[in-house]
Amino acid sequence: MFHKFVCTSLLVTLLVFSLFAQEQLVFVSGQEGHATYRIPAIISLPNGELLAFAEGRVNGSDDYGDVNLVMKRSSDQGITWSGIETLLDYDSLQAGNPAPVVDLLDPRYPQGVVYLFYNTGNNHEYDIRMNRGVREVWMMRSFDLGKTWAAPQNITLQVHRPNNPEFNPNYKNPADWRHYANTPGHAFQFQSGKYKGRIFVAANHSVGNPRENFAEYQAHGFFTDDHGKSFQLSESVDIDGSNESIAAELSNDRMIMSIRNQKGDIRSRILAFSSDGGQTWDEAYFESQLPDPVCQGSILNLGTENGKTILAHSNPSDPKDRNNLSVKISFDEGKTWSKTIVVDRASGHEKQSWTAYSDLVNLNDTQIGIIYERDNYREIVFRQINWKD
Repeated sequence: MFHKFVCTSLLVTLLVFSLFAQEQLVFVSGQEGHATYRIPAIISLPNGELLAFAEGRVNGSDDYGDVNLVMKRSSDQGITWSGIETLLDYDSLQAGNPAPVVDLLDPRYPQGVVYLFYNTGNNHEYDIRMNRGVREVWMMRSFDLGKTWAAPQNITLQVHRPNNPEFNPNYKNPADWRHYANTPGHAFQFQSGKYKGRIFVAANHSVGNPRENFAEYQAHGFFTDDHGKSFQLSESVDIDGSNESIAAELSNDRMIMSIRNQKGDIRSRILAFSSDGGQTWDEAYFESQLPDPVCQGSILNLGTENGKTILAHSNPSDPKDRNNLSVKISFDEGKTWSKTIVVDRASGHEKQSWTAYSDLVNLNDTQIGIIYERDNYREIVFRQINWKD
């Protein structure tokens, strides 16, 4: 009887721990000083810790306003998380679109350098599309794995082409880029080949006056080959309405970028491929295997098998609603997506925004982590997924 009770209690404890480890609330609306948290991003550090980033929106859910950049840390693969740390607070203005990455290949810092790219803005998106404001691009670095951060650096003139001299006399580029946003999600660093060490940040911008169905948007990227000393721009993806984007390394010096179609006329992800480290694009097309309700997505390199890169891709895999968050696996570098793992979904028309933005991170050889928005943006959740099951 005693042994049966002990075994039953142990089984219940292990089951509860297993469920607890599978899902954790990282940021919750109304807690820790912010009305809403949105736009999650996540990276793994060389010591195995995880850093999760988000926008902490102080007063509500609006994209523009008093928006801080916040961070939490996990030392146990996402089972528990630290208290919140506010990295950037520009008072009533916004700091958002966190795009973190770890530079593992700078010989000056063998322990790794954490980069955090982000955007600031002084007006609503539509007003900036009308050139009544500016979005800027910033970078800051940590040399102790996110414990402390160096002063932010404004890299706008290197990676953006604004034409608004009323805001800044140096902003007079005839290309007339207006709205601008990093990825959202993580950036990445090439780990091998000709472009080894290159840090690539996917992004998007609008060009000129607003056009119907957001057709003035185009995805692009920017990169550094000298550990943040200087930056270069990629060419833009030649599909009108290409918007929020995220990228990953492939084999043989190639890379892939997954892109949101802001026009919404075709409800699927756009995939773009580059063979020169993201400087130019060989091809870009709508991928029907990755349906999308006009939302953000994430993509991650999981390693190689038989000389080909294995990829994971996450997004709300539903052409109508932000629901049915799924991870799809490609074993042939994005040509086909043969495995689907449903992460979270809800039934019922009232749950149209049950799952939205997400980001992926490697945990070990068999597991990845996913951090994502859930329940109409009320919470940001972390889960572990065994993608080899």
